[in-house]
Amino acid sequence: MAEAHVKQHDYHVVDPSPWPIIGSVAALILTSGAVVWMHGGTSLIMLLGFLGVLYTMFGWWRDVIRESRAGFHTRVVVLGLRYGVILFIASEVMFFVAWFWAFFDASLFTGEAINYARLDFTGGMWPPKGIEPLDPWHLPLLNTLILLTSGTTVTWAHHALVHGDREGLKWGLWCTVILGVLFSMCQAYEYLHAHFAFAGNIYGATFFMATGFHGFHVIVGTIFLAVCLLRTYLGDFTPQKHFGFEAAAWYWHFVDVVWLFLFTFVYVWAAAGHGGGH
Repeated sequence: MAEAHVKQHDYHVVDPSPWPIIGSVAALILTSGAVVWMHGGTSLIMLLGFLGVLYTMFGWWRDVIRESRAGFHTRVVVLGLRYGVILFIASEVMFFVAWFWAFFDASLFTGEAINYARLDFTGGMWPPKGIEPLDPWHLPLLNTLILLTSGTTVTWAHHALVHGDREGLKWGLWCTVILGVLFSMCQAYEYLHAHFAFAGNIYGATFFMATGFHGFHVIVGTIFLAVCLLRTYLGDFTPQKHFGFEAAAWYWHFVDVVWLFLFTFVYVWAAAGHGGGH
């Protein structure tokens, strides 16, 4: 009888988990709180939802790490995890496509932007009349170099891990995390010195939504890599088994690529005064 219950496959059926329902409730509170806050209400509800999402991420991924350490992550299970991360990044791509769509729709068809948004009078110009865009060849260019450099350091860390170089892995992750923090600091400085606001004009709205959400993804990616760095010091990851690090590296490269599009179009193209007329 005992032999009949022996596992004969490479799949892993997870134990009953509370995290899907907790994460769903937290996401509902977060989005509902954001709507309340955007309509002049308190931000406390949104903050509670955000903390709930963070708690869900911590608890859920902690359980995944425990499953890995217990030996449940077979090749088949890891393949499923890879597909999951790929689909997640694909959904993020479509998320940013929406912001690029809004940016190009407003910039190429400025007359329609006036009629539908009622945010400003562009006069058929992009950026709108009276808006002074940021110079792309100063701080935005520096941020581009910082983020591209971070892409090389995370690749260095991955290469070191594959070849069993633990010190190289640590140095590569340290450099990437520091560069990620530096990027966020430069972007915060840029926002503080922007000559236009989020509200009151379609240019500011599309600019801050696109670059702001990218900045949020940089912060999330930095946290991912910081956790990988901590796990490295705890002895996790081997040349044969390190999908957690790979997933964080994939996410970071995705953030890099999105920034290249943002820098090219939202900064350089817009500052050059291109765009459609009425």
